[in-house]
Amino acid sequence: MFILMVVIFILGYTAIALEHPIKVDKAASALLTGTILWGLYALNSTGILGLDLSPAWRAVQDISHDVVTFIYPAVDHVRFDRIWESATEISVSHFVVHDLEHHLVEIASILFFLLGAMTIVETVDQHQGFKIITDRIKTTNKVKLLWILSFLTFFMSATLDNLTTTIVMVALLRKL
Repeated sequence: MFILMVVIFILGYTAIALEHPIKVDKAASALLTGTILWGLYALNSTGILGLDLSPAWRAVQDISHDVVTFIYPAVDHVRFDRIWESATEISVSHFVVHDLEHHLVEIASILFFLLGAMTIVETVDQHQGFKIITDRIKTTNKVKLLWILSFLTFFMSATLDNLTTTIVMVALLRKL
C-alpha cells in the first residue's frame, strides 16, 4: 500500500507539472491526489505506521512497550490481550484522526489568514489607498521601476509579514 501511495503521489505531482498539456487545473490535481493519499493512509494506517517512518508513532510505540513490560506481568493475560488488541486499534485510528486534524487546521489557518489579508488589501484598493504610491511612481524605465518596487517591498516587509507584503505588492503592480 505504501508503494501505491508513492506511485499516486508521483502521478499527482506529474499532473500538476503538466497542467497545461492535460488541461486540468493544478488545484484539482492536488486536491484529488491529497484526498486519495489520505484515504489510503486511513484505510491501511496500521501497515503504513508499521513501517516505522513516523517519529510520533514511534513515541506511542515506546509508551505501549513500557505498558506491556511493566503491567503485563501483573494482570490476567487473556483479558489483557483482548483489551490490548482493542486499545491498539483505537490508538491507530486516533493517531490518524489527530494527524489529519493537525494538517487540516494548519491549512485552514493559512487560508483564513489569506482571506482576511486579501479582503483588507482589496478594501484599501477600492478606496484608492494605493493611489498615493502609484501617483508618485512616474518612471517608464523597467530597471528603475524594479529598484523602486524592491525598495518599497523591503520596507513594507519590515512592518508587514511576507505574505501580506506580497499581496500588497501584487495589488500595487496591477495599478501601475
